[in-house]
Amino acid sequence: MTADRSELLKELRIDRDARPARARVRRALLGLVVVALGAVGWLAWARLSIPTVRTAVVRASTDDAGPGSVLDASGYVTARRQATVSAKITGKVTEVLIEEGARVEEGAVLARLDDTEAKAQLALAEAQLVAARSQLAELRAQLAQAERDYTRQDELLRRGLVSAQSMDAALAQRDMLRARLATAEEQVRVAQQSVDVARVQLDNTVIRAPFGGVVTAKTAQPGEMVSPISAGGGFIRTGIGTIVDMDSLEIQVDVNESFINRVAPGQPVEATLNAYPDWKIPAAVIAIIPTADRSKATVKVRIAIKARDARLVPDMGVRVAFLDSGPRRARPATRSVLVPVEAVREDGGTAVVFVHAGDRVERRTVTLGRTVGASRQVLSGLSDGDHVVLSPPPSLKDGARVRIDEQR
Repeated sequence: MTADRSELLKELRIDRDARPARARVRRALLGLVVVALGAVGWLAWARLSIPTVRTAVVRASTDDAGPGSVLDASGYVTARRQATVSAKITGKVTEVLIEEGARVEEGAVLARLDDTEAKAQLALAEAQLVAARSQLAELRAQLAQAERDYTRQDELLRRGLVSAQSMDAALAQRDMLRARLATAEEQVRVAQQSVDVARVQLDNTVIRAPFGGVVTAKTAQPGEMVSPISAGGGFIRTGIGTIVDMDSLEIQVDVNESFINRVAPGQPVEATLNAYPDWKIPAAVIAIIPTADRSKATVKVRIAIKARDARLVPDMGVRVAFLDSGPRRARPATRSVLVPVEAVREDGGTAVVFVHAGDRVERRTVTLGRTVGASRQVLSGLSDGDHVVLSPPPSLKDGARVRIDEQR
């Protein structure tokens, strides 16, 4: 009896070491998921922590490439010859023949106005001229007859065949026709001038280019009213379009009055457009405008552009470097490179740049030279072809990993 009870107790005992295989597999899979999520999170954090930077290629230069900059300034490309073309008369636009960017020659037709009334006035003036000429021809014929009558009366009077009264009547008729002929001739001249005026009025309905250039703005459309003077309400245009003579482009900059003594007429200048930082444009000072802006403490300087190019557009931003035009001592050329000014960072009084190689950057100490437009000369520490980081963030360290911003 006791033995049977012991066997029954053994059968009721729970074996904790004999767990189902499915539970063990489930726990293993859960552990793998946790590990995978941790790895993904770590990779995402590491990627977000890598800064994105822009780079530029270092280009070679020589120290004796030209005179150094004595002053830098910023300004804009301006046109000395530009015009907003309008009509001489008020009228409705019937045709516009220009578009922005189109090149036009001097005298080219830009637009036309409604010429119905002008044509009617011209037709009326021409008809009056024809009538005046017909009347003039009639009076000339009458005067010729009066001259012949007067001659016959004079001959008969000498023979005593007619009275003096007949002679006086013939003379009065001749003089009257002469006066009427002079009046008729004057009326013909007035009618001719009326025709000329009507033709001018008709020609004023055609708007032409005052000079050759490029159309930069189209401000009127067919059906609109245009007028040479401004009208209230905003329903009447004052211009058809704007034309700019691209050959008259120049640069205007504001120079601080404290440094205007460094600028002189004829001084060589190197200009750099903000849109094309690698294009160095030769230029020269035209004149210093003899007045100062008291609100900005600046003096305006006009600069001539020596290189004509389609990339030059009015109102473009430009940086200029006024070059030293004085005599320079001969010295051997020193191999150096040029980097953008924004690539150089001051670190504890030392100029440093960060060179990108692979996916990391290397911090280098450099020796700086002169400023050349928007670039800075580096005498040592860099080589031609190196890729330098532009505007390096303060947190960027030597050996740090970076990503390159491809949207440039």
